[in-house]
Amino acid sequence: MKRFHVPSRGEVSANNQNIFDNLQKNLGFVPNLYATMAYSDTGLENYLHLQNAKTSLSKKEKEVINLVVSQENACHYCLSAHTVVGKMNGFTDEQILEIRSGSASFDKKLDALVRFTHEVTALKGGIAKETTDNFLAAGYTKGSIVDVIIAVADKIVMNYLHNLTQIPIDFPRAPELVQHVN
Repeated sequence: MKRFHVPSRGEVSANNQNIFDNLQKNLGFVPNLYATMAYSDTGLENYLHLQNAKTSLSKKEKEVINLVVSQENACHYCLSAHTVVGKMNGFTDEQILEIRSGSASFDKKLDALVRFTHEVTALKGGIAKETTDNFLAAGYTKGSIVDVIIAVADKIVMNYLHNLTQIPIDFPRAPELVQHVN
């Protein structure tokens, strides 16, 4: 028996119903994971404020972070959603798979972001000085470090929520990474 289902508009608070209406208007649908956040009367609104907060990071950089963190946390929902959004922000299928694999050879600055984000996520912030130095040398700042950490936290929220609820993925399924053994 499933513990969680995707709540419908009629099953959520009036505030969340308004948010559903705005999502429907702006996106054409209410993504299942957003709808699941509406179990909380305040969770969805709070999350959307975090997700849409001002940042020094570009949309492309945010998608790099979303893909790297979601891969590290094995969140198939977020990998699927951010594969779609990554393509909308100019990444090719091959670039998305490379980012998920831990590098971005096609762009030196994004490569530093991929590597920094992966270590931050995998090591829970306890990363090597060399990784931070490479990140800063690529053109990022100490302020960028703060913005990356906030973006990582944003994605962890959604990764953990999906990994717990296992609600249905309503995006085209992201391909699995093929690991080569030497």
